[in-house]
Amino acid sequence: MKYTGNVIKYGDNIDTDVIIPARYLNTSDHKELASHCMEDIDKTFVSRVNEGDIIVAGQNFGCGSSREHAPIAIKASGISVVIAKSFARIFYRNAINIGLAIVECPEAAENISEGDKVEADLDNGIIRDITTGREFRTEPFPEFIQNIIENGGLVQSVAKGLIR
Repeated sequence: MKYTGNVIKYGDNIDTDVIIPARYLNTSDHKELASHCMEDIDKTFVSRVNEGDIIVAGQNFGCGSSREHAPIAIKASGISVVIAKSFARIFYRNAINIGLAIVECPEAAENISEGDKVEADLDNGIIRDITTGREFRTEPFPEFIQNIIENGGLVQSVAKGLIR
């Protein structure tokens, strides 16, 4: 799995209430959730995010409540992968479950800047900042997680008989 996109960068402790405010949790429509993604912390996110873009963030990304709405909103907005110093564990699992690629790489999160063009090769654990030429190493996903992400999530993988 390789993803290439422009970076939208955030800091530490971006919680699920900021990713998708609670006032929008009465819908399960992915496009509707995406239309409100990050609006309480970044009013420009929805207007500037493009298909394939990459979020880079600090520590504890996705902390707070355990709602699946947060990774759904991110994925539906067009973000291809989230790179962070660390993730809240429930967000990490929810992201994998819905097929959103995420990767922990503190060095990349510290050194990649807003607007940089980045390539994330998750099969080989290489993140390359195309803008600066720097490369960062991370642990590649195990094959079964790669399959879940490539198939659009856990439910789709089970439906296809790929996980028993």
